[in-house]
Amino acid sequence: MGTTIEWTDETWNPWHGCHKISDGCKFCYMYRDKMKYGQDAKVVVRGKTTFNYPHKLTEAKRVFTCSWSDFFIEEADQWRDEAWDIIRNTPHLTYQILTKRPERILDCLPEDWGDGYDNVWLGVTVENNATRHRISTLSEVPARVRFISFEPLLEFIELAEYLPILTQYYQWAILGGESGNNNGQYRYRPCKLEWLEYVADVCKMAQMAVFVKQLGTHLHYELGLRERHAKDINEFPESLKVREFPS
Repeated sequence: MGTTIEWTDETWNPWHGCHKISDGCKFCYMYRDKMKYGQDAKVVVRGKTTFNYPHKLTEAKRVFTCSWSDFFIEEADQWRDEAWDIIRNTPHLTYQILTKRPERILDCLPEDWGDGYDNVWLGVTVENNATRHRISTLSEVPARVRFISFEPLLEFIELAEYLPILTQYYQWAILGGESGNNNGQYRYRPCKLEWLEYVADVCKMAQMAVFVKQLGTHLHYELGLRERHAKDINEFPESLKVREFPS
């Protein structure tokens, strides 16, 4: 489906519903939106109208896969082979699969995966130091393109020891502060410019493409920016005005 996410063109949700497993999940937008619709966000269900959506896309596009779930969540094991068939049969689409469960990937790949499908990028979310291990885990999975989403960036993440892995195995990084509200259940946590700048610098050292998606709601207020989630690249500091894709 169409999207306002800056680093993709479309979203595809063959299933939706998820379980929170790390700090980045605390204010999950899927939980917020499911609550609006009176649905239980913890129940993983197959998409009734969305499962075959990629077949409707005739032009080359980037497709963020499972924006309302996790492609490798255990409850979707019964449907994943069908999803791989769709991915295999739509080579004009580039599937961006972002997971917080990289330890499950190897057991969930199709038999003909080999060194990876040309049209699949595999990524992990790394929101703090406690989740850095996902970087190593994904590096052991064959893939044409590997990426990391440092969003929501929740603290200064020390990456020096991971520089060799990033240089050898990774091609792309997405950076962003958390977005949210000042009241209610779905708020936001602080993000500092120096955290973003450090991650961007390390990824550039690793020769990765860098995409700064947003500075987040905290920096919107701290810096007096116009856009409430600080998504307007024209308002970014010069050091963070970068939105690259892997070649």
